[in-house]
Amino acid sequence: MEGGIHSGGADTSAFRDCFSLAFKNPFVLRLAFSAGIGGLLFGYDTGVISGALLYIRDDFSSVDRKTVLQESIVSMAVAGAIIGAAVGGWLNDKYGRRSSILVADFLFFVGAVLMAAAPNPSILILGRIFVGLGVGIASMTSPIYISEASPAKIRGALVSTNGFLITGGQFLSYLINLAFTKAPGTWRWMLGVAGLPALLQFILMLLLPESPRWLYRKGREDEAEAILRRIYSPEQVSVEMQDLKESIEKEAFENESSEKMSIVKLLQTTTVRRGLVAGVGLQVFQQFVGINTVMYYSPTIVQLAGFASNRTALLLSLVTAGLNAFGSIVSIYFIDRTGRKKLLVISLCGVVLSLGLLSAVFHETASHSPAVSATETSHLAPYTCPDYQSAGPSPAWNCMTCLKAASPSCGFCGSSKDKMLPGACLLSNNTVRDDVCHDENRAWYTRGCPSSFGWLALVGLSLYILSFSPGMGTVPWIVNSEIYPLRFRGICGGIAATANWISNLIVAQSFLSLTEAIGTSWTFLLFGVISVVALLFVLVCVPETKGLPIEEVEKMLERRALQLKFWEKRSDTLKKNLQSMKK
Repeated sequence: MEGGIHSGGADTSAFRDCFSLAFKNPFVLRLAFSAGIGGLLFGYDTGVISGALLYIRDDFSSVDRKTVLQESIVSMAVAGAIIGAAVGGWLNDKYGRRSSILVADFLFFVGAVLMAAAPNPSILILGRIFVGLGVGIASMTSPIYISEASPAKIRGALVSTNGFLITGGQFLSYLINLAFTKAPGTWRWMLGVAGLPALLQFILMLLLPESPRWLYRKGREDEAEAILRRIYSPEQVSVEMQDLKESIEKEAFENESSEKMSIVKLLQTTTVRRGLVAGVGLQVFQQFVGINTVMYYSPTIVQLAGFASNRTALLLSLVTAGLNAFGSIVSIYFIDRTGRKKLLVISLCGVVLSLGLLSAVFHETASHSPAVSATETSHLAPYTCPDYQSAGPSPAWNCMTCLKAASPSCGFCGSSKDKMLPGACLLSNNTVRDDVCHDENRAWYTRGCPSSFGWLALVGLSLYILSFSPGMGTVPWIVNSEIYPLRFRGICGGIAATANWISNLIVAQSFLSLTEAIGTSWTFLLFGVISVVALLFVLVCVPETKGLPIEEVEKMLERRALQLKFWEKRSDTLKKNLQSMKK
């Protein structure tokens, strides 16, 4: 799930300082790692369902038949995360960061147990909602806890570890999915294993203190100071306590000011309105260019490209998870060298090209699928697809025609050696798959058809992830942390994050239905068109915030100086802005 909280501004020197401090004060690293497990859980849940869904379909025929059930199993965790993130803010303020993480772990553990033991799809969906609630709370609380309990010098690096753990959790989930493909219960193990890191984090957090900032806000200065003494050297503690006092007083003043500001008045403020257009727009486009269709459904997409085996689909999907983790590292290196806007433009150009390639590949796959042979089908006559029988003697069917048969659903049993040879169109059920098709050493297809172009789909998916992750994957969160006036940053950031989650839910709940309604090729083409619109939006509406103080960003938004010539160096742009201000 691309989402959560990402941190910009952590450079290589910050990471060197981080490792240096880890040896001097391991308590800080233990604190960051313990809270960062929330990011690992977030990433694991995103990745694990993509592989588990292949086996859930095999176990529950109702899920295999109904696309809406498959989408609900995936998207109900997102719906739970929306509620969890909303409740998480109140929990954080009322009971503290540590307590909120403990609640998130409890919900995640309960959800993992429910999913692993689910006797039917309804209980499985209930478990997904519990997991989503935990993810929503943890996704916003873990970075806050790490940030508030870390030394200022390495805060960016430590918060960035949360982002690494999210992508690391996604990669780990694919490895665990592969490990359990041969185990009895397959998907139950995949989903149930998530309870172990939740339990581990629960135990570790019981042994750690509350955030010193939260304690100070609640008037528990002595406890806050005691924790700071474990984080800072003695001479730094008094400075940090003074900084805390000033920060809390400033925050209280800003809260009083923001409470008087209604949403209508907020939108009437030019800088805030234009900031919201850019920030919310980026969050919405981050989801609508299709990233979570790849993260949630990548093994299914691989099967749609013509790879029949569940295990093969999982193994090939591991590539996308690895590239996503690599892309987050690339982003940290380039974000302050290249700039936000330029990185977004480069990212979206790559996304448009890769989605165009995927659309073309799936069009060719559908147009050149192997024929259904009357001879092969009659050889397995008791299991022939009813729609094929009723179509008359020797109908001109191919694999795609067979898979679109709906009363009941049918599958294509083809050669495992030469995939493009004609095959048989049979009823789709476990008996036919295991006892008829596989017994004859043939390949069984129900999601997509054998294709000579399947490897190009993998190239397209890899190019898509490599293009998306360094730019559209991280920059929207960084821009949202920089673009709003300080006094409105909390409420505006919350609006943008909510827009991201809701867009995520819409995409997750509609992708498979779209592929059935208009075809996989047209679905990716639709995402491609949205990506072109996103590119135009970035060029027109998103300012370059690299290296600018918040006052300069506000002036830029006020003047609508959006730097269409994004390739210009920052020094040249600043000179022109200063000249325009003098005029």
